[in-house]
Amino acid sequence: MANRVLTFHYTLTDDQGQKIDSSQGRDPLSFLEGKGHIIPKLEAELAKMKVGDKKTVKVGHKDAYGEYNAELIRKVSLKDMPKKNVKVGDEFEVSAGNRRTVVVVTEVTKDEVTLDGNHPLAGKDLTFDVELTDERPATAEELSHGHAHGPGGHHH
Repeated sequence: MANRVLTFHYTLTDDQGQKIDSSQGRDPLSFLEGKGHIIPKLEAELAKMKVGDKKTVKVGHKDAYGEYNAELIRKVSLKDMPKKNVKVGDEFEVSAGNRRTVVVVTEVTKDEVTLDGNHPLAGKDLTFDVELTDERPATAEELSHGHAHGPGGHHH
């Protein structure tokens, strides 16, 4: 049933059971169904739930953030970086044609910087422990904007 805003709490773990993220202690996450704002398999499972239901949803890496792609690793000269004092963990937005992506610095040497264009969760199988906390019809404004508004959703 499209045109709904679903709100849920989650705890995300990797295939080793290590916690990656959680909404516990924060507002739950809200999203507008059918707009691709969350992983499709997770959205499909949440759409079947009723408020108060809890579920564990396993999503393989191919259905989450894809395979880890070694071709998205690049070494560039330190002098070609847009700022001085580049350090591991820094993020930069880069353009390739009309596509923009974020790269993360994974190594810095005296002369070079290694940039990784993979999503941080690429190649990882994920487990979501979820609880559906609310379900409501989307407002006309949310439908026209293409996203949920309010706590846990988008704020203007």
